[in-house]
Amino acid sequence: MYELPAYLVWGFLESGKSTLIKETLNQDYFNDGEKTMILTFEEGEVEYDKEMLEKTNSFVVNIENMEDFTKEFVRGCQRNYYPDRVMIEYNGMYSIDDLMDVVDETDLELYQVIVTVDASTADLYLKNMKSMFMEMFKMADLVIFNRCDDNTNMGSFRRSIKAVNPRAQVGFERADGKEMAQDELLPYDVNADVIKVEDEDYGIWYIDAMERPEVYEGKTVEMRVQVQRSPKMPPGMIIPGRKAMTCCEDDMIFIGYLCRLNQTKSKTLKRILNNEWVTLTAQIHSEYNEAYDKTMPILTAIRIEKSEPPKEQLVYF
Repeated sequence: MYELPAYLVWGFLESGKSTLIKETLNQDYFNDGEKTMILTFEEGEVEYDKEMLEKTNSFVVNIENMEDFTKEFVRGCQRNYYPDRVMIEYNGMYSIDDLMDVVDETDLELYQVIVTVDASTADLYLKNMKSMFMEMFKMADLVIFNRCDDNTNMGSFRRSIKAVNPRAQVGFERADGKEMAQDELLPYDVNADVIKVEDEDYGIWYIDAMERPEVYEGKTVEMRVQVQRSPKMPPGMIIPGRKAMTCCEDDMIFIGYLCRLNQTKSKTLKRILNNEWVTLTAQIHSEYNEAYDKTMPILTAIRIEKSEPPKEQLVYF
């Protein structure tokens, strides 16, 4: 029929989805006269009042059963209401595959995925339903933690998300809606001549270097890492890094940055095998990474020496 832009707002019950949709609809850049269909799969505490809907040229369609959301339903909404765009309020307990199956079969074009998280209950959900959380994080373009306070562990939450989805933006808001500063007290001195990253701090360094590559530009880092080498890689390149677990063993990934070897003076390099543990000293620079569509760190090795594995080989997010 016609392309229908869709914005997916996804999260558990009372995580702030309805509030975010209302705030977005009232923004000047969004409240431009176009007709918005709010497709909601749940009824939370926040209602869409008539005055707000009229002011923003919006209307609500409630889906009581997931089975009712079909391609025929979407096409019927297009014929009957002719919306210009759709805001989808989706419950985090539902399977995303059920939603995407219909999206793929219709004129819905997913423009943005926003995940909302109630920071006051996030630890509980992460402990008991981590796999569901991680599934949301993997798809998100933006993750918003609301109802934060001074005790909110922003660094830990941000690292968990970036480990599974480096491209996602992460924001934190207090209960009054004010944005919280994301500066994190790092466990190492970023201004030292050589930034020494302890074994337990590798995940913190990896995520911070990804988010703020300009802070590490030209800096020298020393850390214990595992070497990944492959015949498919360009000559003179390795990936030093660590294995990280975000949820369970099935979600285990290797996280590291490309490293050039052309400047290293290490005499033991040729004897270092794939998956071997080393102490790496390297200089950090940043280059555009086409796969992630952003500037990313890349290392140039200064010294590589064989090392014993750390007591805890996994990095946990």
